[in-house]
Order: sequence, then C-alpha cells, then structure tokens
Amino acid sequence: MRIDASKAVGAYAAVMTLATVWLGLTAVSAPAAKFDTIDVQRINVREPDGTLRMTISGKARIPGLILGGVEHPHPNRQEAGMIFFNDQGDENGGLVFDGGMKNGVPTNGGSLTFDRYHQDQTLQMVSTEDGKARRVGVIVTDRPDRLMDVAAGRRLRDMAPGPERDRLLAEAGFESARRIWLGRDAKGEASLVLSDAEGRPRLTLGVGADGTPGVRLLDPAGKVTREIK
Repeated sequence: MRIDASKAVGAYAAVMTLATVWLGLTAVSAPAAKFDTIDVQRINVREPDGTLRMTISGKARIPGLILGGVEHPHPNRQEAGMIFFNDQGDENGGLVFDGGMKNGVPTNGGSLTFDRYHQDQTLQMVSTEDGKARRVGVIVTDRPDRLMDVAAGRRLRDMAPGPERDRLLAEAGFESARRIWLGRDAKGEASLVLSDAEGRPRLTLGVGADGTPGVRLLDPAGKVTREIK
C-alpha cells in the first residue's frame, strides 16, 4: 500500500497540535497541592529565580540578619515569626512574637517592624508584658542615610561604652533617634511623645494612670518650659 506523503505530514501535524493543546490545558488546569496540616520548623518563600522573600519559622530556625547576600548572627532575635525580604533578598521587616511563664511571671511580646533599606527598623508596632509591666504602642525612629555596616557593628559590641564607641558606631550606621512614641507605657500612662532629631523629647501629651491629663513642652536638656494640666 502506498502512503501519500502529504497526507501523512498533515495527519502528523494534526496529532501534534492536538497533543500540544491537551498538554497546555492539563498544565493550566492542574490543581495546586492541598494539605490539611503542614508540620515544619521553617518555610522559605522564594521568587522563581530563588530570591528569598519571606521566612516563617519557630525561634530555633529563625534566620539571622541577611544583608547583601550574607547572613549575620542576629544580636537579640530570639522569637518565632515571619521575616520579610526586599527584591534583593535583604531583610526589610518582620513580625515576631514570644511569651510564657518566666520565673513564675507571665511574659508576652509581639512586634511588627518595617526597616529602611540596609538599615534597622523605622516603624514598629509593639506589645510587651512582663508581669504587671505592660507596654503597647507605635514607635517611629530616624535611621541614618548611610548603609549599616553589620560586621563593624559586631566588632564594636564588646568595646567599652564611651564617646569613641559612639563615634565608631555612628560611622558604621548604627545611630538612631526615636522621634515619635504613641501608646501606653509600663507606668500605665497613655501618651504621645514627640522628639527632636537627636531623640530628645520636646512635647508630650498624655493621661496618667490616675486619669490626670497633661501637656508639657521641654527644652533640649529635658527641662519643662511650659506645662498644661
């Protein structure tokens, strides 16, 4: 039997077209995997190119400080939670929490932070509890324009406190100034505290734990220059 070459090519093309369409449809309609429970110590969320964008973990597996593609030991992060990373894979915020009974005293803490580029947090929502001392509020902090030199900061941690250490820390990008506090402090006072560029409180508006309201203006040395009660 003779086979018509043109018909054979046409049939082959038709079969391949149908196969391609079928594969495309099955690829699009393939359902995502579903789980009732996932029991893990850490989840890394990455972009298609492998860039790390978020981690979810317990405190034992929470990452250190990742900047410039290098992970540095974090000086004080001991909580569980979520750490966020920018388009370059550098840390730029997080949501962490801890708590429990410590020496018979109930403790609890939670913090949501947003960082400057290659810097520390500039906005924080925080709630802490240590026995009867409770603090809840929002903090706005100025950070320098220079990038934070983490390696230099680690070397300076063991240096004796003093002007020279402060100068070197500032050069390494570790200076900061709290500009705004809005919340309830450990003494039970609800307050708004506005500070200058050096972090010195200059205006406070608050209501004390006893219900007494007040407004205070302060000079750079912290002396009250005017008060309204």
